[in-house]
Amino acid sequence: MTAAVGRALHAAQLSFFRDPGERKPLELLAAWPTLVDVAQAASQAGVTVSVLQACTHIQALREGGVNYHFLPFGTGGARSLAGLERLLADLRPDVLHVHGFFPHETAALARLTPQIPVIVQDHASRPPPFWRRALWRRGLAHVAAVAFCAREQARPFVETRVLDAATPVYEIPESTSRFGTGDRLEARRETGVTGEPALLWVGHLDENKDPLTVLAAVSAATRVLPDLRLYCCFGTGRLLGAVRARIDADPELRGRVQLLGRVAHERVERLMRAADVFVLGSHHEGSGYSLIEALACGLPPVVTDIPSFRVLTGRGAVGRLWPCGDSAALTRALVAAGRADPALRTAVRGHFVRELSFAAVGRKLSAMYAEVRERAGAPAE
Repeated sequence: MTAAVGRALHAAQLSFFRDPGERKPLELLAAWPTLVDVAQAASQAGVTVSVLQACTHIQALREGGVNYHFLPFGTGGARSLAGLERLLADLRPDVLHVHGFFPHETAALARLTPQIPVIVQDHASRPPPFWRRALWRRGLAHVAAVAFCAREQARPFVETRVLDAATPVYEIPESTSRFGTGDRLEARRETGVTGEPALLWVGHLDENKDPLTVLAAVSAATRVLPDLRLYCCFGTGRLLGAVRARIDADPELRGRVQLLGRVAHERVERLMRAADVFVLGSHHEGSGYSLIEALACGLPPVVTDIPSFRVLTGRGAVGRLWPCGDSAALTRALVAAGRADPALRTAVRGHFVRELSFAAVGRKLSAMYAEVRERAGAPAE
């Protein structure tokens, strides 16, 4: 089963994750932009893409040049894969691209279609505890390749022997962004953002994102940047009480930090156009969706020196990287970024176009599919 001469390579992108809210397919396409964007990126690169999404509702539809198939599969043993097996027999894809580490389901998939190579893409997973590693090892034993935002992220999986060291690793981000650049002054009028510089945070208020370290650095930076302002967009707020207490207790932060809470997605784009620096203190990220969006807007980032952020910023070629938890280092980076050349925004956007845009991600996916299929050989029809 191989791509015939003269036709596009056909990739089936699969997600075993079921929506806990059991929303209908069109609702999921609106709520899960990554599901759509990754598929369309590959499609725009010339790949025929079929998306197979686990769902309690059964529906097939076509959107943006991509065929979507929603059906129940992936739980309850081999019988639950019967519908998926029939669909794959009809579609006859050249490669299977599984989103996320689902070792049990991936192993069953490989048994159903041994002639089709399986690629697994990481979505912020971590190696399992030692008592589950044998299960993962068996489940991923026949994977043809894996994709991480940063190749370095594969190392813990190899060190725990969950992944074979010989498994090819591709460096591909989890998604891209439809955001774009715009007039900074107009965006400031629309959003009411002020500050020289204006910092923007987009992320949960939790231990991983580490807002308290960021607040400590912002407080210290005001000695050099007295007009600095910080705007925080966030969904969940496990540390919201601690953040508010830190702001209330510090005269350098009171009146300078605005906690915006949950913000509509389109408004995030306008805030990114209005801000001068994107800041985040993450200790761990699969990719970093808000960072990708900031880069799409040409917003220079000052983010932690973790594997995914290193790759997304071109190893710090655009923006600045600082060690996790080091508020003094962040203070120095903020001061330096606050005085940066405005032309950096153009460079940031250029980096996004070259490395993270729909065209760039599509090229990377297409190349991965072709290489994996070629390595798998061309069994007789």
